[in-house]
Amino acid sequence: MSERDHWFEDLADHMGEAYLRYSFTKGTVQEVDHVVSSLGLRPGDRVLDVGCGPGRHTIELAQRGIVAHGIDISARFVEIAREAAASERLDGATFERVDARGMSFVEEFDAVICLCQGAFGLMTASGEDAVVVSGMARALRPGGRLMLSAFSSYFVVRHWEGADFDADTGVNHEHTEVKSETGESKAVDLWTGCYTPRELRLLLGAHGFDVDRISSVEPGAYGDDPPTADSAEFLVRATKR
Repeated sequence: MSERDHWFEDLADHMGEAYLRYSFTKGTVQEVDHVVSSLGLRPGDRVLDVGCGPGRHTIELAQRGIVAHGIDISARFVEIAREAAASERLDGATFERVDARGMSFVEEFDAVICLCQGAFGLMTASGEDAVVVSGMARALRPGGRLMLSAFSSYFVVRHWEGADFDADTGVNHEHTEVKSETGESKAVDLWTGCYTPRELRLLLGAHGFDVDRISSVEPGAYGDDPPTADSAEFLVRATKR
């Protein structure tokens, strides 16, 4: 990879460990509880965490005896994740700087997770999300399972006042401020790919997945509630054919 492959890298460099102060990162234990139960994960299973950020889901999985490998495009986030795993002496949590658009894993994992707009939701150029899904399918053994979150197009249109949502591409553009580890604010632009349940089924189906369930969820409140137009995220559980 080149030094800078994606707009998110500069953002991650600025936030560093301050990313973990945001409220949407505080539900890790509940989210992993649901992932483990829903995917039927057991100690010793191998899980790939795509777009792992500072490694919160990867580390929580490893604490439960699951062998988890996190990848992220941000070198800074990978560094933070490695330091956190080392401080807890977690051999089962490993991390690597990888662009999700260029994954080369082949049938190495029992499950793949991609949560909290990790990689999938941030790949907003035409066709990039499909490339990420294809890579996740290739990484899974036959019969392996996927859990993927995606931001809801319905929610943006219905509830996000002032959203700069492109109805043609399904991408939402947000102007906001983020803080560094020292509290320094920085004005940034964020782009998030948004989906409907039908679009998610079609995309995953085209890349060798059978979608088992799509649920409406919020960070820290993962479950099996049916899709609605009033929740911010959808959570997809799928199985590789």
